Amino acid sequence: MTLISTVEPTHGFNAHSLAILLHLILFVYWLGSDIGVYYSSRFILRSDLAPAARSVAAKIMHFVDMAPRICLVLFLPSGVTLMALSPFGEGYFPGWLVALAWVGALCWLALVIYDYTRGATPLGRVVQRLDLLVRYGMVAALVGIGLYMIFVTEPFGVQTNPGWLGGKLAAYGLCILGGVLIRWRLRPFGPAFGRLMTEGSSREVEQAITRSIRSCLPYVYLIWVMVLVAAFLGVVKPGTTAFG
Repeated sequence: MTLISTVEPTHGFNAHSLAILLHLILFVYWLGSDIGVYYSSRFILRSDLAPAARSVAAKIMHFVDMAPRICLVLFLPSGVTLMALSPFGEGYFPGWLVALAWVGALCWLALVIYDYTRGATPLGRVVQRLDLLVRYGMVAALVGIGLYMIFVTEPFGVQTNPGWLGGKLAAYGLCILGGVLIRWRLRPFGPAFGRLMTEGSSREVEQAITRSIRSCLPYVYLIWVMVLVAAFLGVVKPGTTAFG
């Protein structure tokens, strides 16, 4: 028996197609710029390059890294907006929830930008701690809600098997966790790179730089995989009965 969906495909310029476009742009710039950060870090590890050249690579890496930071923050309100405008979220994502998601995300983004531009100041260090608290809370909430939606038969009264959305939320939460772990692993990098700029290369300095950057790689790969998992679940929506 052939099942024919009665749902009209999204086309033309409307709120739903605009939300899809925004979500796609955030996905592309997040993953693409993250790969740029990874590639730039390869030059920082090259002890055969002059410290000045490695400093330029570090500046490029730092600048490019702003894109995935912004995309990570805006991915959640973008997704909430997309769900609110799609048939999947009809009746479950009221306007006040969409507005709350955007206000919260923009407040979080303000912390991220302040940390990025003035993180070395006393207030910047306070902002860093607030940003970390937000990230810990987001990881706990997203992974917890995601697992609930995966394993509960009708989570929040939804009867269309939204386990795919729970998986997407959990994957997003793990992306945030990966970023926090990268931040922790990079703590020795700043002092070691500062020594490289002031004292020049030495075995101790090179080992500290290499160890710090390479210890981040498992969490970088985790983010890449989880972003792709979230994209797959968002496109395929396996198991849903919304359009059955």
